[in-house]
Amino acid sequence: MNHADLVAKVATHADLSKEAAGNVVEAVAKAIVESLHAGEEVRYSGLGIFDVSERAARQGRNPQTGEAIAIAASKAARFRAGKGLKDALNGPAAKPAPKAAAKPAAKAAPKKK
Repeated sequence: MNHADLVAKVATHADLSKEAAGNVVEAVAKAIVESLHAGEEVRYSGLGIFDVSERAARQGRNPQTGEAIAIAASKAARFRAGKGLKDALNGPAAKPAPKAAAKPAAKAAPKKK
């Protein structure tokens, strides 16, 4: 799904014009980016959590020459799926069947003569 497809779906589900839906999608994306830039995490119940992962500076190697190179520290956006999203994709986790109560041993039937 690309940006235009997302806008079309939002417009259909929210009964909005495509222009209004496009403004909503842009506003949500902008709000998420601004919050992450400020160091805040964004929690969307049922969907998941957006947060920032910091990567330390490290030494790497150029695979063609084998020369050591310095890789600068960086930040990356991270998304962790929430339970609602996982359940939507996989179905709710199957609950184990309850264990049957232990039945007392049955008395032996009397022998027939």
